[in-house]
Amino acid sequence: MFIETETTPNPATLKFLPGRTVMPTGTLDIRDAKAAEQSGLARALFSIDGVSGVFYGADFVSVTKASGEWPHLKPAILGAIMEHFTSGAPLTDEGVHATAISTESDEEFFDPNDVETVDTIKELIESRVRPAVAGDGGDITFKGYRDGIVYLTMKGACSGCPSSTATLKHGIQNLLKHFVPAVQAVEQI
Repeated sequence: MFIETETTPNPATLKFLPGRTVMPTGTLDIRDAKAAEQSGLARALFSIDGVSGVFYGADFVSVTKASGEWPHLKPAILGAIMEHFTSGAPLTDEGVHATAISTESDEEFFDPNDVETVDTIKELIESRVRPAVAGDGGDITFKGYRDGIVYLTMKGACSGCPSSTATLKHGIQNLLKHFVPAVQAVEQI
């Protein structure tokens, strides 16, 4: 098994591509060892000293470190990922998969009068923003819209990334303002 690695704009996060599907639908952001209990792979990765976050995308695993250097951490991470995928074990424990995947619609907020604007914003995020963010080892989800402000959540490599503010303000905000004149700003929550 060959696992590719890619750097991300977040120097604390590396993207690992095992060459197969990781999450068939949705994403899963695991930010601590307690949350890692829902996944054998995440448990193995969090057992590596220095690992502080794991994010599963469609075809990648992003790993965030709190300490240590990548040349020292990378071999252990590659070993854990390879062992998991060659074992054939499920990514998440039984019964966890359906509830662990983020369900953005459950937590959204916006005025019902803004449904057309929100639909356009969500379509732009889905078609233009999410693919680019996934390419960097993360994900972005719509959370709400109020008084011209779009509220988004960044996950994976994008969470805590030094360039995430620039991505939000200069990239996503400009894109949304261009296509949806009612948008005044974009905020991360």
